[in-house]
Amino acid sequence: MTTLSILPATTPFVLPQASSVDRLLRFILDDLWGTAADTLSGLTGIDMLASPFMQRAYLAAICIAIIGPLVGSFLVHREMAMIADTLAHSAFAGVAVGLFVNATFSVVVAPLVTALLVAAIAALLVQTLVDSVGTYRDTSLAIVLTGAFALGSVLITATEGGIAVGINAYLFGSLATVSRANAAVLFAMSVAVTLAVVIAYRPLVYVTFDEIGARAAGLQVSRYNQLLAVLTAVVVVGAMQIMGVILVAAMLVIPVATATSVRGFKRAIGASICAGFFATITGVTLSYVYGVAAGGTIVLVAIGVYLLTKTGPLVRRRFSRHQSLTTTPESKPTQADGGDDESVAHEWVPLLTESVIGRVERVWGLSLSPPKISLIGDGLDTQGQLPTRRLVPVDEPSPDFDSVMQRGLGCRWVC
Repeated sequence: MTTLSILPATTPFVLPQASSVDRLLRFILDDLWGTAADTLSGLTGIDMLASPFMQRAYLAAICIAIIGPLVGSFLVHREMAMIADTLAHSAFAGVAVGLFVNATFSVVVAPLVTALLVAAIAALLVQTLVDSVGTYRDTSLAIVLTGAFALGSVLITATEGGIAVGINAYLFGSLATVSRANAAVLFAMSVAVTLAVVIAYRPLVYVTFDEIGARAAGLQVSRYNQLLAVLTAVVVVGAMQIMGVILVAAMLVIPVATATSVRGFKRAIGASICAGFFATITGVTLSYVYGVAAGGTIVLVAIGVYLLTKTGPLVRRRFSRHQSLTTTPESKPTQADGGDDESVAHEWVPLLTESVIGRVERVWGLSLSPPKISLIGDGLDTQGQLPTRRLVPVDEPSPDFDSVMQRGLGCRWVC
């Protein structure tokens, strides 16, 4: 009787928690995002916006466009962009672990969970090798990258290729992997990463741009490095669904590189998020319309935006320089009375006059220029003031120089 009285009391306590989480996800995915997408589809007439499949894909794309450049901005400015590639290969090993456990032990384990766990361990391992063992950062990245990829390849071949088919979607990315549960997990990851960056923004910026000064100020640099590495692991695992393991590092690097010309770190983060937003939305749309890989399309669009932002100013400067060189005297501005502009005349009239005078002097041996003057210093006076100077014609012998015969404009200081 005691057991019967306890069970009914504990059962209602667990079920409401699960139902509350499910109601929250349903409210976010269906009531908010789904309703907004349906409304936009009705206004624009784009049918694919009304598809639940594409609604989840666009939600995942927006989340990746936000958290990728947000974390990548710190990585790029610290010259740690390759850590994203390292953690992507670690996430590949995590996916292989999840699929291996599912195939071998008949246990249902989500590959994203094992990927997140293995990537987080790899991120902490990289930082441990740098801080404790004293290994160079690039060396530790290479060790973890090759080790994780070796582990994944061994697990794939251990099942005689049974999980090779399932892992292809994670290698190259696919819109089909964005299920309702995965979209909810990615949304939760995005919220957690954004909140973590907002809370630790000032210390992360300090450590990013002046790590030595941050240590001198008493900040725990190692912990913030570990935090940044774990956040990178979360972003990599979240973006792996669409981008794939091979191309997931692109969303942490290319949008940030696109916004490097923007002044101000916060403005650069905002510009990189806008570039990532354009790349992901355009890439997902083109992938759905033409049936091509989503990850590769997103990366190509991001590279195209990067090239436009970098080559655009160069082409504009080259074009303006070409216009200035090809401008003829007839195209120069004139005054209302028909004469040349005074500012233009002041530029070329003295040069033309000097050129004509110099040519006549060389050809006919005439001296048309006024006598050149040299300032000859007599030294400091008795009070230590500036030296007194007297004007001496250059064409005549001076007491300080036997022969000072120069032609040209200006004066010469002789002290």
